Amino acid sequence: MASLPRALQPFATGQYRLLAIALVLSLFGTGVWLVAVVWQVIELGGTPIDLSIVATGGSIGLVLAVLLGGVAADRIPQKRILTVVETVKALSMAAVAVLALTESIEVWHLAVVSLLLGMADGFFYPAYSAWLPALLPADELLAANGIEGVLRPAVMQAAGPAAASAAIAILSPGLGFAIVAVTQGLAAVLLGLMRTTAVRREADDEPVHALRAVFIDVRDGVRYMVRTRWLLATLLYSALLVLVIMGPIEVLLPFAVRDQTGGGAGAFALALAAFGVGGALGSIAVASMRLPRRYLTIMIAAWGLGCAPLVVIGITDQLWLMVVALFVCGVLFSGATVIWGTLLQRRVPPAMLGRVSSLDFFVSLLFMPISMAIAGPVGELIGIPVAFLAAGTIPVVLAVLTLLIARLGPDELAHPLTDTEIVVSTETGPIVTGAGAATGRQRPVDEENPVA
Repeated sequence: MASLPRALQPFATGQYRLLAIALVLSLFGTGVWLVAVVWQVIELGGTPIDLSIVATGGSIGLVLAVLLGGVAADRIPQKRILTVVETVKALSMAAVAVLALTESIEVWHLAVVSLLLGMADGFFYPAYSAWLPALLPADELLAANGIEGVLRPAVMQAAGPAAASAAIAILSPGLGFAIVAVTQGLAAVLLGLMRTTAVRREADDEPVHALRAVFIDVRDGVRYMVRTRWLLATLLYSALLVLVIMGPIEVLLPFAVRDQTGGGAGAFALALAAFGVGGALGSIAVASMRLPRRYLTIMIAAWGLGCAPLVVIGITDQLWLMVVALFVCGVLFSGATVIWGTLLQRRVPPAMLGRVSSLDFFVSLLFMPISMAIAGPVGELIGIPVAFLAAGTIPVVLAVLTLLIARLGPDELAHPLTDTEIVVSTETGPIVTGAGAATGRQRPVDEENPVA
């Protein structure tokens, strides 16, 4: 549908429309759960430790499942994975809703369900990322990732929590859980209506035991990551970025708002909203453009410069300046993330995409709890303002070092991504596929082999 703006062109594909509606329902349900579970713990007389146990269950489940989820996404039709995941989530939430509405629920029930939901997400995201290139042409992947970047803050961080608050006010958290069960069930139905696409990998030459096959797949994914310079450099940079900034944002920001501006919960909510709104606008802005020629340089630079406004939080006592700084952070950070998701889908071999996507999540998740664990002690040791000064400056330095040491500039110039071509790196060298791929034609690119 040529009349649609570039950012909305994926909606011209009927299969993508179904997937997008299912994604909206899934994200909405997640947003409702995030608020309803907190208030359910509170209504049970739970302590912050109880809430921490429930929240940690989700993180543990995600870490445990995400690598296996990547293997599954490269071996099983992604439609089946997503349908099963949403069905499991719907049944789990229905059980929690019944327990809550009959006043039979306990904290350990919530912890178990949180663990299960985390594991479900570990299968969902690699499968979703690996499925998009099978549903959309290459020139619409950037827009599709931008749409996801808009939906996540708008639906999961705004609409879902608002609905949860209303459900709790009307009745109880149990009503919120029932809403989640319905939305996830509807998502499963929509996914079930979609067309099944073939897994984009060749069958194994020789049958092997299932456990050995999983080990081989994970090993091959790690080997590909290590041998592909642009991928390894970006993952290492993003891991260090998470280590440096997530703790200050998640742990120290509310104290900065309180101590430096005198603001309360409303002021903190405004600051978070600014980051979310900026992220949505940044995502849709990038989705409306063509993939930039210097895609690696712009992506790394945007991540680094997107953290620079955090310096403002360390030196100001004005809430409006903090809000502006976090808005700019959201714009640049989410815009770069849209580019990153598109690069994975256009430069990673289709047979490897699920595993590489799972490694992306896994590497980031490993450092996130560490960042949050050390943020408090570091803030007390050097002071919150200094901690934000470090969070704003270190990423810029890391970005420059990454571009120089990994030689990402020459890499992107040697491997331009046009609207209709997908450049992938393989063990024997890079291959470009696109319009010619549909007729079986592929042309090699003169690209430096992945480094060991």
